[in-house]
Amino acid sequence: MIEERRSEKLRGRDRRSRNLSTKLTAQEAKAIEEAASRAGKTPSEWARDLLLRGVVIGSHTSMEMHIFTELVGIQMLLMNTLEPLLRGDKIVPEQLAILFRQVQTTKAAKAQELLAKRSQNREK
Repeated sequence: MIEERRSEKLRGRDRRSRNLSTKLTAQEAKAIEEAASRAGKTPSEWARDLLLRGVVIGSHTSMEMHIFTELVGIQMLLMNTLEPLLRGDKIVPEQLAILFRQVQTTKAAKAQELLAKRSQNREK
């Protein structure tokens, strides 16, 4: 159940006036605290971001997410290759292979990050 508190504006955004609680084991709480710390956030900020990201991602089909992730990968590849080419530099095959691997391993996380940022902007 989500509790409601008094609602008013705070620093240009709606006050976060609803509480959602859950019970955790000591091990689960420690894992969340460590993950939040690694992200430089408090456990509640970290959990809120994760929950909202789940809502955004959950509202898209798996095919839409796959297509979006691939588009992000193409954008990353273009951004990382066009700049040196426009400067007149050459990209050797080894550099291109490294870029391909880098894009393949990071595109999904970058796509989720972009969706999370967009959902936060909608929240404001």
